[in-house]
Amino acid sequence: MCCVREILRLKAEGLSGRAIARSARLARSTVGDYAGRAAAAGLSWPLPEELTDTALEALLFVRGGPAVGARRKPEPDWAGLHRELRRPGVTLILLWQEYRAGEPEGYGYSRFCELYQSWESRLSPVMRQIHPAGERLFVDYADQTVELVDGRTSEIGAARVFVAVLGASNYAYAEATLTQTLPDCIGAHVQALAFFAGNLP
Repeated sequence: MCCVREILRLKAEGLSGRAIARSARLARSTVGDYAGRAAAAGLSWPLPEELTDTALEALLFVRGGPAVGARRKPEPDWAGLHRELRRPGVTLILLWQEYRAGEPEGYGYSRFCELYQSWESRLSPVMRQIHPAGERLFVDYADQTVELVDGRTSEIGAARVFVAVLGASNYAYAEATLTQTLPDCIGAHVQALAFFAGNLP
């Protein structure tokens, strides 16, 4: 804060902004900014002797707006939100709705997503894999089941969802099977291969 004191002293002596900048070895824009902040805070030379550097800094900079990097709205716990996204069925829009329920004046959905993506980009990088077209097919059963209604008896059962996805294009095939036993699994694989063979160019 000694440079602010020097700027105010030289300004009181009648020096121009250019001369003050040259004497204090600062940019003219910095001199103008500091002089403007001092005028807005009602400060002039000589400064009161009891005014410490910390108090001077508080007068000049804290009132000028939020601190650099501070956000104006409350933010969610990004790490907790990131963990929640790993759970089945949890999406960013659901988490944003929960956030807004607790913070009605919080961020809108698009800004919320931008901030989350910015936070996530600082995490450790993930290894990217390149899949040449038609070379890999990823298959698995989904964790969640779907309801299956028997047309004859109207009984409701749980069906397992088989999913097959091509690595390069993310082109997907899904099928519900009664079980995950070997016959159903092999049948689902056969149907998936027939589907892709019939639908690929």
